[in-house]
Amino acid sequence: MEMELIPNLPNDVALECLVRVKYDQFATLLLTCKRWKTQIEKSEFFQLRRAGSHGQKLVVMAQARVNPDAKEGVKKCCSVRAVFGLSVLEPDTGNWVDLPVLPGDFPNGLPYFCHLVAVGYDLVLIGGLDPVTWEATASVFVFNFLVAKWRRGADMPGVRRSMFGCASGDGRMVYVAGGHDEEKNALKSALAYDVVKDEWIPLPDMGSGRDEVKGVFCRGKFLAVGGYDTDTQGQFKSTVEVFDVSTWRWDHVREDFLEANTCPSICVAGDDVDMFMVYEGDVVACKDAKWQVVAKLPGDVCKISYVTRWQDKLMVVGSSKLDVPHNAYVFNLGTSDWTKLAIPHKYSGHVHTGCYLEI
Repeated sequence: MEMELIPNLPNDVALECLVRVKYDQFATLLLTCKRWKTQIEKSEFFQLRRAGSHGQKLVVMAQARVNPDAKEGVKKCCSVRAVFGLSVLEPDTGNWVDLPVLPGDFPNGLPYFCHLVAVGYDLVLIGGLDPVTWEATASVFVFNFLVAKWRRGADMPGVRRSMFGCASGDGRMVYVAGGHDEEKNALKSALAYDVVKDEWIPLPDMGSGRDEVKGVFCRGKFLAVGGYDTDTQGQFKSTVEVFDVSTWRWDHVREDFLEANTCPSICVAGDDVDMFMVYEGDVVACKDAKWQVVAKLPGDVCKISYVTRWQDKLMVVGSSKLDVPHNAYVFNLGTSDWTKLAIPHKYSGHVHTGCYLEI
């Protein structure tokens, strides 16, 4: 006889109760009883959550902490010595919360310019600059939303790199490419991190070095967008190198993908289009190698710091000028409408990076 998940309830009804629990209660449910733990850890459990529209959308951001006593602006938290932490937004409810701090290594806040990517129910934080010494770190931290705990991952091998491109794929891999070493030399080397095995795997080198390159994963391929060479620092390439995961090689270079000398930091993958990007006050989309304007940015986010996308929504975070509180809007790609999000003052600081995941 099958054991009851909840006493005196049919198991199908009990399961309908469990799939409606908020993501931040999973750690408690796992400790409640073995039957619940077994059920929740099944991949079918989360498929059922999504099928019933019970999955919770989360945007996790590396964000400057705001002085709670400050009445005007966020100038201190946008300075070079800003302290960064992880903010979590639930777009459907408008709730903002803090994620637990990293264990041990960084008591002075997150590494500057670290990367955040989502792999399943894990949040992976890679690299960045030590907020005290400004030295590049090879550290990897993984936050599992089921148990609500951090674990230390295997360090990135090879040279200490920073300002690299990074993106997660459809499976359990995180891809890293380019950046620069400690001598400011642009790198063409690339790596993949297997989150489940906690192992790093070397990839073939790109065709050229790409410092400050943007990593985007789209339709089974990892794209290294833009960047610049060692001897042309700050002069961004217009090309994109494409790594095909199925063949495990860089298969081609897209020429003239970007306008000349365009910083690619504010771009995200699309579903019906190849990519969205914020460019000169507009949201633009690339489809069939052609860029088209999708919408005009609201004026109070024209200084963009972060963009992400899920389903038919595009979220932007920015401000009207430097050193003022940040605003956030969600753009509905279907109706072409902007909706301004309410942001508590605590979460109005500058955003370095972030990622979207659904639990």
